[in-house]
Amino acid sequence: MNLLFAIDDNVTQQLMTTLYSIKQNSTIDKYSVYVIQDKKLQATDRIKQFCQKLGMHYHPVIIKDDQFDQAPTTDRYPKTIYYRLLAYKYLPKNIKRILYLDVDILVINDLKPLYNLDLKDYWYAAASHVSLDVTDNLNKLRLGNYETESYYNSGIMLMDLEAIRKNVKAQDIFDYINKMGRTLLLPDQDILNGLYGQNIMMIPDEIYNYDARMNPLYFAKSNGEWDIDWVIDHTVILHFCGRDKPWKPDYKERYSGLYKHYQHKAESI
Repeated sequence: MNLLFAIDDNVTQQLMTTLYSIKQNSTIDKYSVYVIQDKKLQATDRIKQFCQKLGMHYHPVIIKDDQFDQAPTTDRYPKTIYYRLLAYKYLPKNIKRILYLDVDILVINDLKPLYNLDLKDYWYAAASHVSLDVTDNLNKLRLGNYETESYYNSGIMLMDLEAIRKNVKAQDIFDYINKMGRTLLLPDQDILNGLYGQNIMMIPDEIYNYDARMNPLYFAKSNGEWDIDWVIDHTVILHFCGRDKPWKPDYKERYSGLYKHYQHKAESI
């Protein structure tokens, strides 16, 4: 299984917590972990040692160009978030598929079915959270893409790198950034949806991108079926979206204890 992350020095422990949760709950024997970074991470030796103990192969991918210097960034959206859009440029050419993951997630069931998903003619697979809100049509209007089925979260994406190499062009992305400017509220996610939304296969968010903030809405949407026991049995990826994060001392939401358990186990390796 090829895994892709794009991080900086602020979230290296979160990366290791995510990797630990994957190793504990997935039925894959071999993992290659590709981590895109602006410069060599300060915790490189620790990450490498950690991956070795988990039986994973760590591959740092250090970006040495400045092509995203003019892209919109904030404290929440550093330049590294754009690297997933052009990941194919920096990865070995022999890789055919890779699973991109944010590091604010826990994997609590087997990732293998997602990784082996038949993408058919789609370039990506991702989940949407729009059933939990009413912004879908507003996003289509804002981004000018009416062909897409929904608005997809870019935090978990299965990528067909062969199709992406053929179709995704850096210049198209730069042109779109220049065209849309300040209308890009979630820059890389907006770009993905605005340019390639129609090429994304929808996967169920309650399974592969469960927004941990939205427990009451999931419960209501399922008429009471998707309670905490259902999530533990069926959900593969818990995604701690938003500003409040489970590694912060004051985080007290429903799955905070579960996250801190995996964090503690990862730190002890």
